[in-house]
Amino acid sequence: MNAWFRRTVLRVAELRRVKSTFERYGMRMGVRRFVAAETLTGALERVRDMNRQGLAATLDYLGESVEDPLVAEKAANQIIEMLRMIDERKLDANVSLKLTQLGCLLDPDACLKHMERIAAAAGYYRNFVRIDMEDSTLTDLTLGMTGKLVERFGHEHVGTVLQAYLYRSPGDLKRLGEWKSNVRIVKGAYKEDARIAFPQKRDVDLQYVEMVKAHMNAGHYTAVATHDAGIIQTVKSYAAGKGISSKRFEFQMLYGIAGGLQRQLANQGYRVRIYTPFGSEWYPYFTRRIAERPANLLFVLKGMLRK
Repeated sequence: MNAWFRRTVLRVAELRRVKSTFERYGMRMGVRRFVAAETLTGALERVRDMNRQGLAATLDYLGESVEDPLVAEKAANQIIEMLRMIDERKLDANVSLKLTQLGCLLDPDACLKHMERIAAAAGYYRNFVRIDMEDSTLTDLTLGMTGKLVERFGHEHVGTVLQAYLYRSPGDLKRLGEWKSNVRIVKGAYKEDARIAFPQKRDVDLQYVEMVKAHMNAGHYTAVATHDAGIIQTVKSYAAGKGISSKRFEFQMLYGIAGGLQRQLANQGYRVRIYTPFGSEWYPYFTRRIAERPANLLFVLKGMLRK
């Protein structure tokens, strides 16, 4: 059911009429639940609010599949400005980004130069930048670039993401472990063929938990990105049983989802970081959030009926 629902939503989202309607009216139909703001100033205000509740954040300036080198350069400059303003305002936040926003599909070398500037800024401001994982065609490029950056700037300032629904991910996790990488582990939200990704949720969940345990057990910082209460309890019990300090991992959740659970975990003394997207290029991100859970679609449909 989940795999079918995800594929169906992502196909519908590609229809021109659907896309144009949401781009015109989406912020009034429920997008605000999943996207913090359309401006950096607004997003920083949301981060301040979260910090007051004991929640950290990772800011994501939305945008991907850039086709113009100038747009890629503008995105890199904006990300560096984000790091500066986080430092200036003394916020508990770091940064996430996508390589396609920095033009990796246009010119991988130019993309690497942008990333070097961003990683240097993360080091200067004593912060951290995480390279999001996109669809499977970009896995090797993402891992290769991550390796180069970690070698030069250190795993304290650069990390990446692995998607548990890909069959290959446990092997990739071992490779990242050799670099002592800070890894966010997610289930995966892109359309992928059953030849390379688990189609069934139960198989994804099993691999997800095994990957989290393996990275934590190896002593590497692990970002456990899930809203699944059962998996969260499994991770908590595993860490307690193995004597793994809560300083060696964190739970990550999406802006606008499971707010009560976020605060509950923070109140229990766990580090909780909220993935906080902002910007005007929200449509691809938004459709993946809808595809993940039928409940998200129902929320948006209610918003449409109110308009």
